[in-house]
Amino acid sequence: MPEGDTVFRAAQLLDRSLSGRALTRSDFRVPQHATADLSGSTVLTTISRGKHLLTRTDTGFTIHTHLKMEGSWHVYRAGERWKRPVSQVRLLLEAGSTTAVGFSLGLVELIETPLEHEVVGHLGPDLLGPDWDEAEALRRLGADPDRELTAALLDQRNLTGIGNMYAAELCFISGAHPTTAVRDVRDLPRLVRRAKLMLEQNSERAIQSTTGNLRPRERMWVYRRDKSPCRRCGTPIRVAMRGDLGRERAMYWCPSCQPAVGTQAGA
Repeated sequence: MPEGDTVFRAAQLLDRSLSGRALTRSDFRVPQHATADLSGSTVLTTISRGKHLLTRTDTGFTIHTHLKMEGSWHVYRAGERWKRPVSQVRLLLEAGSTTAVGFSLGLVELIETPLEHEVVGHLGPDLLGPDWDEAEALRRLGADPDRELTAALLDQRNLTGIGNMYAAELCFISGAHPTTAVRDVRDLPRLVRRAKLMLEQNSERAIQSTTGNLRPRERMWVYRRDKSPCRRCGTPIRVAMRGDLGRERAMYWCPSCQPAVGTQAGA
């Protein structure tokens, strides 16, 4: 699933390309809104809220989209070749010679703008949003001190923007095994500040990196580096699947730099 910085950049792209412009065509390729037509309406803005995208129009309706696992937004000029097949298009918004295409979007819906809170109101403070509140994020994380750190970080009700990649990388740089209980994290405020810094840095570039090195295969500490040597100690990185059946996520860690607590050693 795309991380918060990826969604933030998608919002910026749509905002730059469509805001203040009248739509000359809209094409919702989802059953629920197959007959919807926003042609003639003006796009006011597009913002991200965690991993949600909200494109507001002057009709009083907001287009709510979510990338989920495979989705992406592209913007093309007239005559420019699309990078993904037409069969994957879920939403098309055209403003003159500019066409914004949402491919494989996990969610596409029209909602009344005053009711946006019904789809994003449950989310915690946004690491890349104007509402960021570190104290509130820490309060929410600490409300369930026995919860595993990875699960707590991925829960968008605590704070928004962290996906599996950032969760793995944050656990590593904090020296915490992914299954460490929140109460056992040595410096949770520092971890949260690092999360914000990571997302802010990557929101300004197309290539994600948590190491500061943008070269291929050098960008991450542990994520998707199973069996490769740890960049700090040389111990092979381990990977295991975690989570409920059908919703498992890969968990990456260095068994030397991130020793497991108690009976979870070698998990």
